[in-house]
Amino acid sequence: MQDDHTPEQLHQAVREIIVERIPFNRLLGIELEEFDAEHAVLRMNMRPEFIGNYVRGVLHGGVISSVLDVTGGVVALLGSIGRTRSHKLTDKIACFDRLGTIDLRVDFLRPGEGTHYLARGYLLRTGSRVAVTRMELHDDADVLIAVGTAAYVVS
Repeated sequence: MQDDHTPEQLHQAVREIIVERIPFNRLLGIELEEFDAEHAVLRMNMRPEFIGNYVRGVLHGGVISSVLDVTGGVVALLGSIGRTRSHKLTDKIACFDRLGTIDLRVDFLRPGEGTHYLARGYLLRTGSRVAVTRMELHDDADVLIAVGTAAYVVS
């Protein structure tokens, strides 16, 4: 059976969910730079509201954790979509309804200094109920500032 959509339509639907429909992601100003079935790259620009240490002017740890969680959620969603047997776009997008963070671990390696940040997420495993991801956050000089792993419910 053939899909009722093109790959471009699926990409647009995922982008719309992540970037436009989730108010918190809009607040963070997250942009979905690139993605495929097993990885995603998100971009976020630094804003004064994101400063955690006003003396140093560095990115707040809660913002770092949030961006890594969103990134892991995107790749978990993509993994869940990839396991969907349905060929309908609506069924693939419905995977988002069942997505939720189970566990998130973040290691802060360096202060978040820069004008923008890139978060890269990688799918480690997607099962019928749980997806596991690895994420990295880099500053505008491509310095690794934080890493994370997470588990998401996908069923």
